[in-house]
Amino acid sequence: MDLQNLIHMANRIGEFFDAMPDRAEALDGVATHIHKFWDPRMRLQLIAAIDAGEADALLPVVREAVQTHRADLM
Repeated sequence: MDLQNLIHMANRIGEFFDAMPDRAEALDGVATHIHKFWDPRMRLQLIAAIDAGEADALLPVVREAVQTHRADLM
């Protein structure tokens, strides 16, 4: 899948959950949504892009959620 599309979709998820007052709940929500609804290949591509420094356009809440819940997303 196109990386820019993945980043866009992840940011849309992040925008929704970033409005939550509880940061831990927001991070869990982002990671849970990505885990439940994204194909494993999409999740791995996003993680690889973060690792390679190719996902600068990700919202901080998405980046933190992926890093915090990395093992669950792999």
